[in-house]
Amino acid sequence: MDSGIPSLNIPATPEDVELLGGTPVEGLRAVLDNLDALVYVSDFETHELLYMNAYGRKIWGSIDGRKCWEVLQDSASPCDFCTNHLLIDSAGSPSPPHIWEFQNRLDQRWYQCRDQAIPWIDGRLVRLEIATDITERKEMELALKEAHEKARAAALEDDLTGLRNRRAFFELGNQLLKQSRRNNSPLGIIMFDLDHFKQINDNHGHEAGDEVLRAIGNLVRRNVREADIAARIGGEEFAILLADAHAAEASEMAERLLGLMQGMPVQYRDVRLLPAASFGISELHPEEPGLKNLLARADNAMYESKAFGRGRVRIKP
Repeated sequence: MDSGIPSLNIPATPEDVELLGGTPVEGLRAVLDNLDALVYVSDFETHELLYMNAYGRKIWGSIDGRKCWEVLQDSASPCDFCTNHLLIDSAGSPSPPHIWEFQNRLDQRWYQCRDQAIPWIDGRLVRLEIATDITERKEMELALKEAHEKARAAALEDDLTGLRNRRAFFELGNQLLKQSRRNNSPLGIIMFDLDHFKQINDNHGHEAGDEVLRAIGNLVRRNVREADIAARIGGEEFAILLADAHAAEASEMAERLLGLMQGMPVQYRDVRLLPAASFGISELHPEEPGLKNLLARADNAMYESKAFGRGRVRIKP
């Protein structure tokens, strides 16, 4: 793979000297000091810095026989990310160059590094690193990645309530269902629908209805666990998948939500609105083919709640 970093093997051979048109030291220094990249050499065993080009000295200062981590990281101990072990084989002979990307802890800049073990002029093994600053490119990559992640998160969130949307409920819910099957653990579900919600919209306007939906979203978010999946799956319909929970535990949560809801008037302008809901509960069956079947049973239980007078919880095994 072409990394865009020149491959320099130090020291130069007599043939290289002739091509450079000067002495080994002067000619090679002229090349290295004009590179727009850090070049340094350190002893493979002691980590003492033996050479650093002008680019490196301008940023990190004089090497003065110090260890590489003392100069490049301003650290009192060896780097936990050192790649020396990747540069030699099991026999201790140099391996092919190792190319990687790294954010320097000292200057916070990103570098593409080309590390290689090579023989030094006295025969000992040394580490040669050539590091090119790629901060601008890396920051652009990270910004694009963050933008993609935010866009994906936005696509899975209901704007009004802050809960998951229907798409996210099925996407994440099917993953939770598979995990439940793998672990042979229970999976409970709560489905609820706000009672007489149409009357709120008809009597007070859709802004009043939106205020109620936002309040319900806040209530649910405050009371579900991090492992649960709570979503608005329709206009005034909500569903909650409870990880590692049976129907009885899901029913307890539903009763708690119903009680909190009944004691939570929503103020819209000069009107106090009292939301209520009908709840349906079920749990995953061993032979359950998918999330839609589980949701359908909870939905049936919810409509039984409405048929029996609303504002209550029903379980559909």
